[in-house]
Amino acid sequence: MGSMFLEKLVVGVLDVNCYVIGCKETNEGVVIDPGGREQEILDILKQENLRLKYIINTHGHLDHSVGNSYLQENTEAKIAIHAEDAIMLVIPQDPLLSLMLHEYVMVPADIELHNDDIINIGNIELRVIHTPGHTPGGMCLLGDDIIFTGDTLFAGGIGRTDLVGGSYTTLVQSIKDRLLVLDGGLKVLPGHGGPSSIKHERESNPFL
Repeated sequence: MGSMFLEKLVVGVLDVNCYVIGCKETNEGVVIDPGGREQEILDILKQENLRLKYIINTHGHLDHSVGNSYLQENTEAKIAIHAEDAIMLVIPQDPLLSLMLHEYVMVPADIELHNDDIINIGNIELRVIHTPGHTPGGMCLLGDDIIFTGDTLFAGGIGRTDLVGGSYTTLVQSIKDRLLVLDGGLKVLPGHGGPSSIKHERESNPFL
């Protein structure tokens, strides 16, 4: 994998982890889950001389996607989300989140992703792992030694399943079948809270 620039910003009213990633060899960039602080994201891209190629939402909840429109307007990036959550970018599924995040412009996805799709950002590869349960199209993004888990898996926790389209049984199954089988040394970078590792979650996550 190419040498990677990685910066985390905590954004929005729900403290979402937004990740700015860049390939230092090709200056291509990607933003995962822009839920606020859009101008700062653009400033980071500019400082690092990165051209934004993709805006990726790990799932369709507004707290992870409210910055899509602003970033797309100011770059030429394409918005990517799992096919099963694409509808959520044009029709919000959760009235409570919509109320909290009333200032947003809905923009449809340009790319609908599926399990095992590969996203290339310069010399960096991210593989899509579909992990439904928090939402039907929830997904994780697997790199060489890190995995971005969105609201599927947290340090010592899992995503909530009481929102529209959520299922506790499905989420736990997704995590066990598709995440815990991965290399234990993988660093887990979740959608909220601090980092962890697959090994640590496999051994000590109380929900699993």
